[in-house]
Amino acid sequence: MANIKSAQKRIKVIAKKTARNKIIKSQLKTAIKRFEDALANGNFEDAQARLKVVEKKLHQAAAKNVIHKSKASRKVSRFAKRVNQAV
Repeated sequence: MANIKSAQKRIKVIAKKTARNKIIKSQLKTAIKRFEDALANGNFEDAQARLKVVEKKLHQAAAKNVIHKSKASRKVSRFAKRVNQAV
């Protein structure tokens, strides 16, 4: 444990940010998994609806700097491409 007061505060702040990032990433992974399950099952209407949810979650994660904005855009593009090819 750090002895300097500012270092102790940084440890607390980093712990809070890490917890927030972990929550956001977990929600993102769950949304992506549900989208891919819908696509794999051939439920294309549900997959298109879930694509909107995934897109929103990805852009929110990018806005919070949990993931890079280019990564979010790339994933949205690839998911949309998969849906369009499947339909």
